[in-house]
Amino acid sequence: MATNEMIKAIEALNEWEKIIADAQAEAEALRDQIKEEMLQRETEEMVAGQYIVRWTSVLTNRFDTTAFKKALPEVYKSFTKQSASRRFTISA
Repeated sequence: MATNEMIKAIEALNEWEKIIADAQAEAEALRDQIKEEMLQRETEEMVAGQYIVRWTSVLTNRFDTTAFKKALPEVYKSFTKQSASRRFTISA
């Protein structure tokens, strides 16, 4: 790929990523609007035509790796493994 083609591809990618970010922001605003309505109605489930909207509280248990590492550093070290990946970035 020639330099000019690479520049065009990068600029197109930047434009698509902006469109995606704008669309995600719009979707989040709509999501917040629906949540606000549910708060006002004091409900976790709402029927709107063919749609059922649920906004419920969920409890999860997660393993606290930071505390585990502090409490048992040798055990933590023996159970960690290194992984390799590639990172793609573009900067101007």
